[in-house]
This record gives sequence, structure tokens and C-alpha cells, in this order.
Amino acid sequence: MRLKVEFTTEPFELDGFPEHAKTARRVVDEAGLSVEVGPFGTSAEGTAEQTLAAIDRLVRETLAHGATRISLQVSVIGENGEPIADGEGAG
Repeated sequence: MRLKVEFTTEPFELDGFPEHAKTARRVVDEAGLSVEVGPFGTSAEGTAEQTLAAIDRLVRETLAHGATRISLQVSVIGENGEPIADGEGAG
């Protein structure tokens, strides 16, 4: 199974890149996930084992580096990176 996690960490800083955001990026990079950075958040995908381990580390380490809120969304995706349709793979 492949998973995609989309996340943001707060507080936002307009004048720089906060330590908690740098930490989040480092965690997903070190986990070996495929990463895309967007204007409102970051997404990363990989195997379920990789992604779940990265989520645990991401939450713990970003909180330790000043995050006051972490928003996460986790989706099951197909091998092509596209979300799996409702009912597909259920069981």
C-alpha cells in the first residue's frame, strides 16, 4: 500500500523559514519519501511503512522545534500516485 501525507506546520513566518518547517522537510527527506512543496503545504508519498514512520517523527520533531499546530491529511494512493477511488481496494 502507498500513502500520501499532506501537511502544514504553524506558526507561519513571513520573514523566514521557521525551524519547525525546516525540521518537517528534513524528516520527510530522510524517510526517503517523494516530496512536493507547495505554497500552502507540503506533500510526501511512499510505502505505508515509510510514510507512517515519517508522520510519527514529523509530529514529534516539529513540536520539539516550535510548531504550535500541525495539520495532516493522509490518503491511500495507487502506484501511479493518484488517489484510490471510493470502494477500490476496500475489504
